[in-house]
Amino acid sequence: MKTRPLLLALLLALPLFALAQAPSPKAAALVKEIEALERQRFEAQVKKDYALLEKAFADDLVYTHGDGHENTKAEYIQSIKDGKSQYGKIEVEKLNVRTYNDGKTAVVNGSIFITSPPKPDGSTSVSHLKYVVVQVKNKQGWQVVLWQSQKQAS
Repeated sequence: MKTRPLLLALLLALPLFALAQAPSPKAAALVKEIEALERQRFEAQVKKDYALLEKAFADDLVYTHGDGHENTKAEYIQSIKDGKSQYGKIEVEKLNVRTYNDGKTAVVNGSIFITSPPKPDGSTSVSHLKYVVVQVKNKQGWQVVLWQSQKQAS
């Protein structure tokens, strides 16, 4: 009769297994949308697509670089224009998207490799970063309100 308590425990746990199943198609589509927006923004940073960056970043953006210094939206976009923030290539290593607030807020964490543009001698440097992004959906669409990154050991 020892199997009865085990069977009862399994039957009681079945609803929990049902809750742990794959996300709904709507939630899965939202995750794919946010992942695509992340990749588009990285591409815009490399290509210096200022129009896309203006749209992607909220006016109240807080952008904290891997070395700890912080920019507003205007300061960060200007740093790309001035060549202070330079990107030869940005490769996504990992991306994890979680959505909240009825699909109006997304928290993204991941890791990327940023390769600098080639120097006159042809050399480049690569930075490995872990990052967290908060995006909100407002009248302008999805916009980044927070970027926080940390350099990883080589």
